[in-house]
Amino acid sequence: MFEAVIAVCLTVAGGPCRDQLLPGYEAPTEALCLAALAAWPPVVNAGLEADGAPFCQPVGEVLDFEEVAEGVFVHMGLIEEPNRANRGDVSNIGFVVGGQSVAVIDAGTAPWMGEGVWRTIRARTDKPVSHVILTHMHPDHVLGASALVRGGATVVGHAALPRAFADRRDNYVESLERLIGPEVMLGAGAVPVDVTVEDKAEIDLGGRVLELRAWPMAHTGADLTVLDQETGTLFAGDLVFHRHLPALDGRLLGWQAVLKEMSGLEIARVVPGHGGPVLDWPAGGTDQQRYLDVLEADTRAAIDAGQRLGEAVEGIAQSEAPLWELFEAYNPRNATVAFTELEWE
Repeated sequence: MFEAVIAVCLTVAGGPCRDQLLPGYEAPTEALCLAALAAWPPVVNAGLEADGAPFCQPVGEVLDFEEVAEGVFVHMGLIEEPNRANRGDVSNIGFVVGGQSVAVIDAGTAPWMGEGVWRTIRARTDKPVSHVILTHMHPDHVLGASALVRGGATVVGHAALPRAFADRRDNYVESLERLIGPEVMLGAGAVPVDVTVEDKAEIDLGGRVLELRAWPMAHTGADLTVLDQETGTLFAGDLVFHRHLPALDGRLLGWQAVLKEMSGLEIARVVPGHGGPVLDWPAGGTDQQRYLDVLEADTRAAIDAGQRLGEAVEGIAQSEAPLWELFEAYNPRNATVAFTELEWE
């Protein structure tokens, strides 16, 4: 199979540059791919400059996905911080194949990941990618969406997602350019959210219904879950972590309450935002619930003891350190957020 790509640069005069996938021009031969380009000339992303004409090449890099239930596929990201070696491949991505179309759940950190998702789907089915559903605004779940959007997908998210992402996008991109490289992040622009969910919504992929639910502030203020009704598979986004220490960017007490409610859901399995790639439920959430309970208890004890924030952070939840990966990267932040929340309760 062949696909169409175009070299794009921040400016023609000087990089960074990368070859950007042009979704929808896939063909069994180079000649047919070129004919499609001639018939339907592509549009380059706003803010980028084309370095030459589009061309066709053999299909590029795909992402590895595991079929965790019939028609449900998950790519498991590494349990690492983003760096140049992993190029931001640090979170889980899913897709569900329906009778008429495909929905993608989260899109990774950088454009190359969304392109890899597109290629994987095209290798399995020619059904259109109708939706990309974003479980929250963090960059490792959102910034790979551009290729899927160019392929015609409707972007769906929590009602709070557009504002939350817009407020942070520039900082996210700037930070990731330092961590994984400006050329890797090229094209990671604004992500237009076409459909927002205030409470609950459904997406019919053709005889296969996905149930979307917006949750109160928990991991973040824009958490959305996706339930494949056919298999009972819940994509929890970062409401559920496994192996990777949970990262608190919302409200501790809210997250505990949401997890308690989620534990009563009648579902077959959960796909966490990190780790897994699938967990039995509710057993798969017990480690996280324990950590959050320890985080709360230790924070309350520090406040009751009259400790200042800087002193308290050094001791809060340290008993959990041997049980999680990336503990030192995230626990101080979690303790800070928890202390700030509970101090003024």
